[in-house]
Amino acid sequence: MDKSILKNIGINFIGLILPTFVSLVTVPAYIKALGVERYGVVSLVWVLIGYFGILDLGMSMAAQNQISKARASADKEECARVFWSATWLNLGTGAVGGLLIYFGTFIYTAYFSKVPPELHHEVIGALPWLALAIPIANVSWVFAGAISGAEKFGSYNTNQTIGTFLFQLLPLFAAWWIGPTLPNVLAAAVAARIIAAVMLGRSALKVLDIRKMLPPQFGVAKGLFSFGGWMLVTSTLQLMGDSIDRVLVGSALGARFVTYYSVPQNLVWRLGVIPSAMMRTLFPRLSALNRENADMVLRQSIEFLNGVFTPVMLVAMLVLEPFLHLWVGNEVASAGAPVGRILIIFVWLTGQSNLARIMIQAQVHPAVAARVSIIETPLFAGAIWAGVHYFGLTGAALAVAARGFFDYFVLLRLSRVHARPIVMDMLPHLAFLVAAMWIATIATTIPLAAAAVVLMGSANVAWSLTMTPALRDLARSVLGRLSRLYSRKSAS
Repeated sequence: MDKSILKNIGINFIGLILPTFVSLVTVPAYIKALGVERYGVVSLVWVLIGYFGILDLGMSMAAQNQISKARASADKEECARVFWSATWLNLGTGAVGGLLIYFGTFIYTAYFSKVPPELHHEVIGALPWLALAIPIANVSWVFAGAISGAEKFGSYNTNQTIGTFLFQLLPLFAAWWIGPTLPNVLAAAVAARIIAAVMLGRSALKVLDIRKMLPPQFGVAKGLFSFGGWMLVTSTLQLMGDSIDRVLVGSALGARFVTYYSVPQNLVWRLGVIPSAMMRTLFPRLSALNRENADMVLRQSIEFLNGVFTPVMLVAMLVLEPFLHLWVGNEVASAGAPVGRILIIFVWLTGQSNLARIMIQAQVHPAVAARVSIIETPLFAGAIWAGVHYFGLTGAALAVAARGFFDYFVLLRLSRVHARPIVMDMLPHLAFLVAAMWIATIATTIPLAAAAVVLMGSANVAWSLTMTPALRDLARSVLGRLSRLYSRKSAS
């Protein structure tokens, strides 16, 4: 695999991991500073802002796709036209969204919500800041997409990480120094967003070498809407698909079973950071390459993902139940571990199928991937309903795993790559995971799980190195660098 791709995967992986650690550190401090009720309101505000990301209309991904193609043909003027058209469009839709969220939240808070009376005036006072956050977030996504389209992931992740730190820390400092009220916290959050947006915008202009402001252009905007609309359909339906299982579990079995299901699910979902880093890296590259080279990059990337990701998932499969017993107690662990092990298969499959999905979006047409989601979503909802009603939590997890297999084979076929070698590389790794699932039902203590991890992990790595020349060459390269580094240190 291209060394620049590997480097960018590493950069994006670090960029995805760091915000998680920041959140883990700051959440207890927020709860202590704001109190449980205020923090609950702030959490709902962040969720609301996230939902209004729909107003991006897929524009950031469309800009990323078109900028990567323009850069591949060395067309600086087209880069500038795409950048400014996407920026003005997202600023406009963000402003409309800000007005909607202001008046909608005002009416909801005044007449329908259950916000405590002592917090009511704080929520009203915070609404202008909430409305302002929407257009700022909208243009930030375009800036981020432009930088990613140029494959400058070091700049992208540096700015994003600094922005995340500011977004987490400035509101906390405002609560400590000015006062723990919602207007203070949201004003500081908006200030952090503005700083982050300015940093991203400055980096985007520098990366694309844009020196003047341009008005939006109809032809460019039409192309962006055409591409971005289908991307929006796919992301919206995926968001629905990722939450419908919990909704149906709760409606059929009750709140307790949602806990049994969601605790292992949330834990397993976090393992997807490796394929997420690869998706972020590969989309602009696949958009810019010709078809033959894109096919080669996709095949090598899936082989690399299997070789690197499968050992991680084997470890997760084998230690999940002992970890849950230590983390959340015997009741949740006993009910949730079988669910979590099945969901590991889904996350593993989804990592590969999402690479095929971005291949379709980059090289075929985003409408093809969107139509798969349109057809799949009602079928998946029906499968979840049947699984829950006939087999309980295990049925829900099996339906989710079935969705993973459906996505894998359908998207791989629609990506128009030569699928046979990819599938033949996948099947042995799947066999390792199925074997680990069975072993995990026996190795329920920490010593047994540790022994199983060593044996299964070593066997899988040995298989990958034996059967995948690209991984073998990569391992030799890494070992050679480490050897040279050790030799230089020893000599000094």
